[in-house]
Amino acid sequence: MRDIARPAVAALAIVGLALSAAALSGGHAFAQAQQAPAQAAPPADAAMKQMALTDKQIQGVLAAQKDMSALDDKLPDSPNVKPDPKVTAQLEAIAKKNGFASYAEYNNVMDNISLVLGGFDPATKKYVGAETVLKQQIAAVQADNKMPTKDKKQALDEMNAALKTPAPVIENKGNIDLVAKYYDKLADMLSDDSDD
Repeated sequence: MRDIARPAVAALAIVGLALSAAALSGGHAFAQAQQAPAQAAPPADAAMKQMALTDKQIQGVLAAQKDMSALDDKLPDSPNVKPDPKVTAQLEAIAKKNGFASYAEYNNVMDNISLVLGGFDPATKKYVGAETVLKQQIAAVQADNKMPTKDKKQALDEMNAALKTPAPVIENKGNIDLVAKYYDKLADMLSDDSDD
């Protein structure tokens, strides 16, 4: 999915989950979070299209994720490089097999899930908003005495910079309840992706 740059909020959601784990378990988890591949910011004209999610779409994402992740290494790191047409065909086939009209629709559903997931407090599994989650993570990193100073400074710099760019307002409030219903599975899926 590197060929289609995700909005910054998707990266924030993944980093947020990884940093939450780091705050709970110390520097080792943070070191792993730093090794997770960074996702490029989207071009200015690549605004995410928000949509009302359905159970079927979330189930399709969960079902497709293992196969999609297996192809992730075959995608170019740069959005300016065209992926191998065979890989693109495989991505389209996986998306269609799991109920999506296309790989682009699958990506849009993933973006919408990530937008909502970024606002969930991992400790309570309740939606509190992306800004609140980020502030909680900043406080947790600041309080972590086991994290190396250099890593702590880098994490705080990145999180404070992210705080200056607020996540988009969720247009479809029903998505919050739907993502909450699948929270554990979605959080596991995204943390598995960031471990790869």
